[in-house]
Amino acid sequence: MFSAAALVLWDLFLFTCHIEQIDKVFSSGFSVWLSMSCNYADGLSPYEYKGKLGLSEKFDSEEDVEKKVAQVAEWLNNSKHVVVHTGAGISTSAGIPDFRGPNGVWTLEEKGMKPNINTSFDDAVPTFTHMALASLVKHGKIHYVVSQNIDGLHLKSGLQRSFISELHGNMFIDECDRCDRQFVRSNATKSVGQKNHGIICPMASSGHKRPCRGHLCDTILDWEAHLPEKDLKLAEYHSGIADLSIALGTTLQIVPSGNLPTHTKKHGGRLVICNLQPTKQDKKADLMIHTYVDSFMKKLMKLLNITPESYSEDKDPTKVTRTSDKPIEWTIHDRWVKAMQATYETFRKTHLVKKTVKHKRKKEDCEDEKVELKEENGVCPEVKNIKLESSLGNEEIKREKIDIEATKSEEKGDEMISNVIKEENEDGVILPEQHMASAYFSSSFVLF
Repeated sequence: MFSAAALVLWDLFLFTCHIEQIDKVFSSGFSVWLSMSCNYADGLSPYEYKGKLGLSEKFDSEEDVEKKVAQVAEWLNNSKHVVVHTGAGISTSAGIPDFRGPNGVWTLEEKGMKPNINTSFDDAVPTFTHMALASLVKHGKIHYVVSQNIDGLHLKSGLQRSFISELHGNMFIDECDRCDRQFVRSNATKSVGQKNHGIICPMASSGHKRPCRGHLCDTILDWEAHLPEKDLKLAEYHSGIADLSIALGTTLQIVPSGNLPTHTKKHGGRLVICNLQPTKQDKKADLMIHTYVDSFMKKLMKLLNITPESYSEDKDPTKVTRTSDKPIEWTIHDRWVKAMQATYETFRKTHLVKKTVKHKRKKEDCEDEKVELKEENGVCPEVKNIKLESSLGNEEIKREKIDIEATKSEEKGDEMISNVIKEENEDGVILPEQHMASAYFSSSFVLF
């Protein structure tokens, strides 16, 4: 017979085992809960104002949509630098709810409800729009993508790191808190707010002379967190030289993301917005399209005669990294930023000279018409207080020289970016471009 003390100890042992099992179930359950797309928002810190929610949607007639898509196709074919800005609206057809739509996460949150669509980030696959954008980049029709989305679907579509800025983070990307390198995860992160996972940076065992001693953190921004510097710089540079900006599935309420598409207007570029709800930038848009984003993209791809590639797990870095013996890197290199900065600054100089020559011509037109200029009231206000040190002929020569410099700068930037993409990584880390079967080697250049 067992003593009373032995029986007590046995009961205590069984109770302890039971508690451990409960803890395991709870931890697993919490991870699954957080990985569900609509519950990601619950992991953020409390925040009172989340923008205008639940605005009514508008649908254009089929005939109007056809005409507008034809106009976009024409502009796209005639543009030199096209930048696309994407929001949560491009992922709803993947089963991931948006935030401010009639059935958005925060719209329903105010009513104490949850969205009725809720695919996990791990199970979600890229939509037609995601795959179409990746194909348009490959064909040189689109030169850069700026995204507010954290769902990782652009990554899964095969879009390369050199063609995208992710301003609010990515559920499938970790970043080292010491060397700032980013790496692809095989599953969605279970934390938000750039928290330390306690996992050692892969560069610690890369064989490099100075192994990294940092730890990996998630890249998901919490409210009012600083945007990632390199992503933001590239987004600003590309947006600044774009002659066509296209915003898809976003209300553009949040700055600075929501203001970036309007930068094209500063030098005569065009802004196209495709969204069902009103946006903050509607008044600045050259064309508003009210239809589902996938519908818009299907019509556009048909007119462009381009068939998007189908999603394939073999080209999905989040799947490939599971069987790879080396980590897959998702880092923006400093050389990319410097090359794009040079292109941006040359563009600004060229635009300034063209603007100066334009003012010079307006001034000469006023003089030819013998219009008396008065400093007090300025009959020709557009030329008032403009001081030109050289003649029109010299200005034309200067403009030609800067155009030549711009071309040289772009060629140099292209070469720098191409070399970065194609070079073998000395640290033993696989770049996404190195393991993709169809790598895109193109020479073209907070709130959620």
